[in-house]
This record gives sequence, C-alpha cells and structure tokens, in this order.
Amino acid sequence: MPTLQVGFEWNPAANEFAPIATWIVLQQEGVRPTVFLGTSTDRIGSPEGTQTYYATASKAFDRLPVTLYGTVGYSEWDAEWKAPFGGYVEIAHGVSVQGMYDGERTHALAHYARERWNVSLIWAWLESAGLSVAVGW
Repeated sequence: MPTLQVGFEWNPAANEFAPIATWIVLQQEGVRPTVFLGTSTDRIGSPEGTQTYYATASKAFDRLPVTLYGTVGYSEWDAEWKAPFGGYVEIAHGVSVQGMYDGERTHALAHYARERWNVSLIWAWLESAGLSVAVGW
C-alpha cells in the first residue's frame, strides 16, 4: 500500500480545483491505530480556495466491521482548529456506511469502493444529497 497519495479535488458546482494529499505515518498494528497527515479542501460548503490541514488516527476492529476515527485539523476558512470524528460500518465487501461530524456539522454517507475507484452518496448536513467519485492510479 502506498504511504503517500497526492492529487486534486474538483468541485464542479464551484468550478474549483484544489490539492489533496495524504501521508500514512503509521499503519495499524495490534492496538496501535493508523495515523496519517493530510490536506484537502475545507469542509462541505467552504469558500473556494480554503484548505484544511489535519492529523487523523483511525482504528479498525478485528471482530467487528467497524472503523472509528478522530482528527485534529486547522481550518483556513475559520482560521481555527477543529476536531472532526466519525465511523464506518462495512455492510458487505466494498460497501459501507459512514457517519461523520466535520467539526461544525454532521453528514451521512454510503460508499461503494473498488481497488482504484469509489463512489459515495452524501447526505450533507443531513439536509442535501450529493455524489462523490474518486479515481486513483
């Protein structure tokens, strides 16, 4: 598994391209969680050109189809630190649901993932539906 992923995000509604990067610092092993650092556009609804910079710890559980995560991140939009968190539940191979709090608001997602791509249905702010598509090489 690569430990550094670099790319861009495209938001067609705002006609915005922005950098995205994730560096996995530690892989989960035993009781130790996965730890990664990254940057992406700030949360849903943020103004064009605002980034967030974060450190995240996540833990998958051996006997449960559950992964939990917590983040500490700096939001350029608000010029303050946020503490997003959430969790995934795997329903079937490649199919999961997620609940998350982005430091300001709550979202629900459903994911379908394959080796190099995934599609997510998003219920942003628990008010508006959206779609996310990710492709990797």
